[in-house]
Amino acid sequence: MGDRVDEAFAAHPRTGFLPERQRRFADRDAPLPIGHGQTNSQPSTVARMLRLLEVPVGAKVLDVGAGSGWTTALLAHLVGPTGSVVGVELEPELAAWGAANLAATGQPWARIVPAVPGVLGLPDEAPFDRILVSAEAPVLPRALVEQLADGGRIVVPVARGLEVGRRTGDDLAVTRFEGYRFVPLR
Repeated sequence: MGDRVDEAFAAHPRTGFLPERQRRFADRDAPLPIGHGQTNSQPSTVARMLRLLEVPVGAKVLDVGAGSGWTTALLAHLVGPTGSVVGVELEPELAAWGAANLAATGQPWARIVPAVPGVLGLPDEAPFDRILVSAEAPVLPRALVEQLADGGRIVVPVARGLEVGRRTGDDLAVTRFEGYRFVPLR
């Protein structure tokens, strides 16, 4: 799985998803501000999350907290043209900027839409094979788990860690990895 993630990173460099004033820092393994109190996540953390998500070619993926569009572009690369990715972003200006950044990657099977305030994810488009969340929740959000397909996986930052959920029927097996920090999920 690591090779596919590395290929996605090579195909979609972080630089194209950063504000002009941050681009000189694109190679730093650190979160970088993108405006509206949001960040472009640390590359090593993004890579870890994508590897934990185990995205297959052809999957239907939800990207919560799409921000600048970088993770949506990486996910689109992983699913390929037989899959689909939809990113949601609560900040309308970031959603528009992220959508423009994503469009420049030439992956029409992916899109970014403004999130509906008070609604997590896109319940009307569920179920999703994979869900990636790029903002920290106090607990694993039930509303997102309900949007996960049977056999699906979700990766969510929860209380300074990463939680990976694997759904089998009505059961969800969760594995936790400590030591991660994100902006809060709203």
